[in-house]
Amino acid sequence: MDQGTRDEVLGRLAEAVGSVTVAHPTRVAVDGPPAAGKTTLADELAVILRDQGRDVIRATIDDFLFPRAQRYPRGEFSAEGCYFDTHDYDALNRVLLDPLGPGGDRRFRHAVYDRTADSVLSPPTATAAADAVLVFDGVFLMRPELIDRWDLRIFVSTALEKTVDRAVIRERRTSSQAEIERRWRERYIPSQQLYFATVRPTDHADIVVHNDEPQRSIWETRRR
Repeated sequence: MDQGTRDEVLGRLAEAVGSVTVAHPTRVAVDGPPAAGKTTLADELAVILRDQGRDVIRATIDDFLFPRAQRYPRGEFSAEGCYFDTHDYDALNRVLLDPLGPGGDRRFRHAVYDRTADSVLSPPTATAAADAVLVFDGVFLMRPELIDRWDLRIFVSTALEKTVDRAVIRERRTSSQAEIERRWRERYIPSQQLYFATVRPTDHADIVVHNDEPQRSIWETRRR
């Protein structure tokens, strides 16, 4: 393991992206628990890659949710529901990951769902450059439905208890502390524990970023 400043860690991630040699766009997964810091990391990585001249497609699992009426058959606080009923992996593969992969035509859509409006989206199809980079963040990205679709797999690791504190700070304008803590302790944290027990995501990662202290992250290269 190596510890570095934020800029050093981002630089090493950009180098890892640049080292991927595939004959289609490079599909990068940025996995990790809710509030681990993966969205921020993915945003910052995308900026660096664009500054290096890469064509970057930035997308997130939050735009591949099922509509709310379908997401909670087991209840709003169900950990199993979070893991099994939340995300439309078939659509994600069909409209984004497979078109950018081997044999794909590079014609993709970056979203199928608008979370704010709770409505289905059908944005125009775009065509990716052959050397484009997809930087995709989200939970559960190493699960069997997706694992073979990634060309580089990054896992952002943070102590689960720390994610509760971060969530309270992040969401206190829209939810009460009690509601946030209940959602994390009953739904999100147990769903991550289920994910770790069944999938062991860090075993599938190329790089693990230990993000308890984002400005002094620890970098770990894994050998799959």
